[in-house]
Amino acid sequence: MSYFVYMLITCSKNRYITYVGYTSNIKKRINDHNSSKGAKFTRGRNWKLIFKKKFKTKSEAMKAEIEFKNNISFRNRVKNKFINNVDK
Repeated sequence: MSYFVYMLITCSKNRYITYVGYTSNIKKRINDHNSSKGAKFTRGRNWKLIFKKKFKTKSEAMKAEIEFKNNISFRNRVKNKFINNVDK
């Protein structure tokens, strides 16, 4: 089974917010977030997938999730790339 670390983005009060998580089923997880069944932080918002990376094991994905959550410069690069493409 494969696992993914993913980053979602939404616009709230004229600013972009990101969320990082891990899952074995990306489509289901995004649907959960968008139908208010995901993490409490993501409820009530419309999320879009802007990044995903595949891992062979759950433990690799969990470690990477923590690294991505703590790496603000990486998150900002991915977010800004998405925002710049939306504005075009």
